[in-house]
Amino acid sequence: MQIILLEKVANLGNLGDVVKVKDGFARNYLIPSRQARRATESAIKEFELKRAELERAAGEKLAAAQALGEKMNGRTVHITQKAGVDGRLFGSVTNHDIAESLKRIGFDVQKSQIRMPGGPLKVVGEHTVTVAPHTDVLAEVKVVVLGETQ
Repeated sequence: MQIILLEKVANLGNLGDVVKVKDGFARNYLIPSRQARRATESAIKEFELKRAELERAAGEKLAAAQALGEKMNGRTVHITQKAGVDGRLFGSVTNHDIAESLKRIGFDVQKSQIRMPGGPLKVVGEHTVTVAPHTDVLAEVKVVVLGETQ
C-alpha cells in the first residue's frame, strides 16, 4: 500500500515521503496512530497545502523532545526489587518499571520509548538504559537496581 508519512517514522522515512508498506502495517498501526495517510491524489494535494503547518508542528515536537532529553540525560533512577543473596532478582526490572520511576521524578515518558537492548534487568547493580523521546533524540539514564532481601 502506498502511504504518505505525516511525521518522521524510524526506519521508514521522513515527513512527506510517499512509501510503500505492507497493508497490515499501514491499516493497523500507521493510519490509526495518525503517522501516515493513504497516498491518493487528493491526500497528496491536501498534504502539500498543509505541509508548512505539519513541518512547524514536527519542529516543535523535536524541540520539546530535545529539551526533555537534555534534562533527562545523566539522571539516575533507583528501583528496589526482591533479590536473593547472590544478587539475582526474583523477576526482573522492565521498561514499564523504569517508565514509572521516571514519571515519579517528573519525566513523562512512555514505556515504548525506553530502549533495553539486553532485555529486562535481572541482576542487582548499575545499568545504563537509553530513552528515546523522539526518533532523533536519545538520552542515557542510569538505573540502579537495589536488592531487597526477605
